[in-house]
Amino acid sequence: MKKLLLAIGLLSMAGTVLAAGKPCEELKSEIAAKIDAKGVSSYSLEIVDKGATADGEVVGSCEGGTKEIVYKRG
Repeated sequence: MKKLLLAIGLLSMAGTVLAAGKPCEELKSEIAAKIDAKGVSSYSLEIVDKGATADGEVVGSCEGGTKEIVYKRG
């Protein structure tokens, strides 16, 4: 019984960490690395609040879905 309670406690803590989402700067760096690997030379990535008007394409969501990363080529 103790093992079951311990397992449930650990799983609930792990779920909380996963739901928190990835930090925006970390995700932005990963996306930039993928874009650079494709040979794109002129672009920008911007972190904005979710739902904010932004000129570009949303390519990621971070910080528990409260912010988005917007890609703009140019």
